[in-house]
Amino acid sequence: MEIIISNSSDKPIYEQISIQVKNLIMNGTLSAGEAIPSMRALAKDLHISVITVQRAYEDLTRDGFIETVSGKGSFVAAQNKEFIQEEQLRIAEELLQKAAEIGRAHGISYEQLTSILKLFYEE
Repeated sequence: MEIIISNSSDKPIYEQISIQVKNLIMNGTLSAGEAIPSMRALAKDLHISVITVQRAYEDLTRDGFIETVSGKGSFVAAQNKEFIQEEQLRIAEELLQKAAEIGRAHGISYEQLTSILKLFYEE
């Protein structure tokens, strides 16, 4: 599992970890039941605090992406298709909101934006 931390990102390190692990799970790189590195091992690999990794793993557990078994480690949780689709929809909504804000701020019409979206969607 390769995680890349950016010190120049506006997102906290724990959130960068959480987002990247979610993406690895959603795109199928990590499969249900697959072990992920221990908090200590990942912290050592990334040269960060174990507490930072713990926060990321807590978020991933809360969101249903991983399960932790005492004494055995953390594993990718069995995902249900609706949950993954909901997560992807949330990401799309954030991006569309940003596009709408750019359009309003720079005089790009709703019609232009919708035709661009339609073009990309139908590619």
